[in-house]
Amino acid sequence: MKPFSALCAAVVLASQVAAHYTFPVLVANGVAGPQWSNVRVTNNWQQLTPLTDVTSSDIACYDSAMNGTATTVSVAAGSTIGLNVAGNPSTLYHPGVLNVYLAKAPSTAAGWVPSGKVWFKVYQISAVTNGGTSITFPSQNLPGISFPLPKNLPTGQYLVRTEHIALHVAQSYGGAQISVTGGGSGTPGPLVAFPGEYTGYEPG
Repeated sequence: MKPFSALCAAVVLASQVAAHYTFPVLVANGVAGPQWSNVRVTNNWQQLTPLTDVTSSDIACYDSAMNGTATTVSVAAGSTIGLNVAGNPSTLYHPGVLNVYLAKAPSTAAGWVPSGKVWFKVYQISAVTNGGTSITFPSQNLPGISFPLPKNLPTGQYLVRTEHIALHVAQSYGGAQISVTGGGSGTPGPLVAFPGEYTGYEPG
């Protein structure tokens, strides 16, 4: 089984050792905001303890005990946003694969509790193999990530869920809130659900 690390920017899986980092800083319009200003404060923001139940609703944003409060930032479709790591140390020091999902809120992202198949992937940093003889993980030791939003992303408010699938443990990180302007007429997909996308028995 591959253990998972996430942001609802968020996620989950299990093991005995915890990854000691979160993604509390949203970088938008070239500016890094204060920690937990534009990202929902996670239940584990102090202890950094992992979420080990893939069927838990907290696999989405891991903020059930913190009321899901954050400020929503306006960004243009096609612009670049990012998320910075905080922890000990403040890098993605565990080897693993990183994925970023978005979910469009029905109206405002603030206070929205996503459910069902509403998430779609917009970015990933996969493992690199050499004909099956070796494997490396380019996301390892990054202090943060950045990625372009799709140019045809529909206008509206979204949650941003960043997930780090480590080789040893599941972890969840907060959900960033963005309001996309100047969007297009794209139809995001395929849509997946958190919980629902993982069983805890994924191969590899």
